[in-house]
Amino acid sequence: MKTVSIAWLKSAALLLALLCMTSSLQAADKPNVAGNWTWTTKNRSGDEVKNTLKLKVDGDKITGTISGANNSEIEIKDAKLKDNELTFDVVRERNGNEFKTSYTGKVEGDTITGKIKRPGRNGGEGRSTDWKATREKAAA
Repeated sequence: MKTVSIAWLKSAALLLALLCMTSSLQAADKPNVAGNWTWTTKNRSGDEVKNTLKLKVDGDKITGTISGANNSEIEIKDAKLKDNELTFDVVRERNGNEFKTSYTGKVEGDTITGKIKRPGRNGGEGRSTDWKATREKAAA
C-alpha cells in the first residue's frame, strides 16, 4: 500500500509540474500589446495625420484610447487578443449619429499590421484601409 501511495504522489507531482510548464509557455507565447503605438494616415485633404493608440493590459483585459479630432482621445471598445491577432472597435459620434470603426491587426514584436474597416457615408458601402503601427520606445 505504501508503494502505491508514493508512486501516486510522484505521478501527481509530475503531472502538476507539466501543467505549470505548459501554462507558462502559453503565457510567454502571448504578445504584450501594452504601450503607445503610432502610425500615420492621410486625411481627406491629403495631409498626413499622426495616430496614437494607447493600450493597457490587466491580465486578459485590454483597454485603451485612440487619438481623435482636436487632440481628443476616444476609448476603444471590445479589445481582444487571440493568439497574435488584436481586434478592437472605436465608436465616434458626429451630428448625433454613431459610427463604428473596426481594427484588426497581427502583433509581431513592436509592430501591428492589419486592416481598418470604416463605415460608408450616408449608408453607403464601407471601406477598408491598411494600417501599420509601431510601438514607441519607453523614455529612459
